Amino acid sequence: MPTDRSAEKTLRDVGIGQTATVRRLAGAGALKRHLMDMGITKGTEVLVRKVAPLGDPLEVTVRGYELSLRKEEAASVLVS
Repeated sequence: MPTDRSAEKTLRDVGIGQTATVRRLAGAGALKRHLMDMGITKGTEVLVRKVAPLGDPLEVTVRGYELSLRKEEAASVLVS
């Protein structure tokens, strides 16, 4: 596992139309609970459907439903 966080791929780095699998959630406390409540948990596949013109928010498909995430939230989701 890399020790440098900048080397880890996050949901924010995934391109439009690509699918990624959640490895872990880097956020803590309320942010982590918020992401888990939306169905973003370890092992879940996430499809990036759209990104707003300025990059915030992202529209993703998680567990069969559409979800919008802010850049900060997407940066807390580590994917492979």
